[in-house]
Amino acid sequence: MELEALRSIYEGDESFRELSPVSFQYRIGENGDPKAFLIEISWTETYPQTPPIISMNAFFNNTISSAVKQSILAKLQEAVEVNLGTAMTYTLFEYAKDNKEQFMENHHPVNSTTSISNIISVETPTTAPSSKKKDKKEQLSKAQKRKLADKTDHKGELPRGWNWVDVVK
Repeated sequence: MELEALRSIYEGDESFRELSPVSFQYRIGENGDPKAFLIEISWTETYPQTPPIISMNAFFNNTISSAVKQSILAKLQEAVEVNLGTAMTYTLFEYAKDNKEQFMENHHPVNSTTSISNIISVETPTTAPSSKKKDKKEQLSKAQKRKLADKTDHKGELPRGWNWVDVVK
């Protein structure tokens, strides 16, 4: 019943994503917001009597330091303990939305993109010469070009009906 309720509540909400019938993601904050983060909740087989698995390991959260992630998860675990025995996925998503500023008050974006761009820029010169060799086009002689132009209408298009089947034969 909780699955149906979640589907109806978050229908049309771009922040909500159902990964499977027992696993859901919700983006807290708008796209492009430096303080936005993604929460993933997966139900266990004995959910809601046992707590769900809450994760922040999505690639979307790469700019958030591990200390901030741990504090968010700890606060969400506290909310889980209060709601144990009841359907709590919606409650957890709303709790995170309501307390976003408090969760992200110690957030300083981790600059992981610079290390990735440094790696790419270091590797680029070694791979560039090999890619130039692969891009070489096949050279046609004048006779081959003329023959190709005669087959087409000198614009590169084949005449109408070139692949039709001769029914009379």
